[in-house]
Amino acid sequence: MSSMDTVPLGRTGLHISRLGFGSWAVSGSNWSYGWGDTDDAESIEAIRHAVRAGVNWIDTAAVYGHGHSEELVGKAVAGLAADERPYLFTKVGLVWDPADPSAAPLRTMRPDSVRREVEDSLRRLGAEHIDLYQVHWPDTGEVLGEGSGPAPVEATPLEVYWQVMADLKAEGKVRAIGLSNHAPALLDAAERIAHVDVVQPPFSAINRSAADEVAWAAAHGTGVIAYSPLQSGLLTGTFSAERVAGLPADDWRRAHPDFTTALPANLALADALRPIAARHGASVTEVALAWTLAWPGLTAAIVGARTPAQVDGWRDAASLRLTRADLDEVAAAITATGAGTGPARP
Repeated sequence: MSSMDTVPLGRTGLHISRLGFGSWAVSGSNWSYGWGDTDDAESIEAIRHAVRAGVNWIDTAAVYGHGHSEELVGKAVAGLAADERPYLFTKVGLVWDPADPSAAPLRTMRPDSVRREVEDSLRRLGAEHIDLYQVHWPDTGEVLGEGSGPAPVEATPLEVYWQVMADLKAEGKVRAIGLSNHAPALLDAAERIAHVDVVQPPFSAINRSAADEVAWAAAHGTGVIAYSPLQSGLLTGTFSAERVAGLPADDWRRAHPDFTTALPANLALADALRPIAARHGASVTEVALAWTLAWPGLTAAIVGARTPAQVDGWRDAASLRLTRADLDEVAAAITATGAGTGPARP
């Protein structure tokens, strides 16, 4: 077992490595937000390899592969000794139709649905409790994104569903509770009911739109774990227009604006990271992750991998320290390329 430096996750009492394993990409195909076919045995080994490298938390969600990702995580950590077992973070609030796996999931946080989901997640993970339970999206009672899905239902107010989350924490089913993709106004409303232990926004050199959420967290003693710090692979330095064109038909990225209309600007920003990487003897991937981790108030970042080799491509990024000149160079590249949204510097 290796070790990584750890940092406090807000006021949860958990100390986490600055990089965590994200298991969306290992969730398999045949669902609305899949990444194409994956090899389950290789996925499990990638998770175990990350843990051996010192990653001490895994982020997943019930909806990833319609439970498949949580099952893989459960298999990967089964049998580990207590002092080797990583923290398990998962999410609630996206419900799918088993009869139509390709349909978009429904955003619902009805109390009965939440309580059913937490029991299902505990079973799939093979866990007695969940270390961090997060609301995936605000409840709108409608499907996530575009396309068909379950019929809309009445939305559950945040005040109702956040109280349910607080109750699960009080009951010991979860150790900490968090909100993903919730704007500051919703965070304020939640904080009046129970402390928001953690927020999980998207955050990368391309997508900086959650800067206000990060600032809110810093002001409230709340941990921040960023998702998509590599913008679903665009900031690895390995993408091109040709590679995007060759993505499998069932890879959700094929139709996303980041990989279509915004692709030239995004690739240009990734290219602008190459000179910085060369100066540090690092990869574009490591520079992109180091940039996210350098943002004030941000605790840690979730990084996906499908193979052990991909883990090796980012495992050392937390130790890379970008200079002020490096950060100025990235800010200039963001401005010049017009990539993404949000402030180029704090």
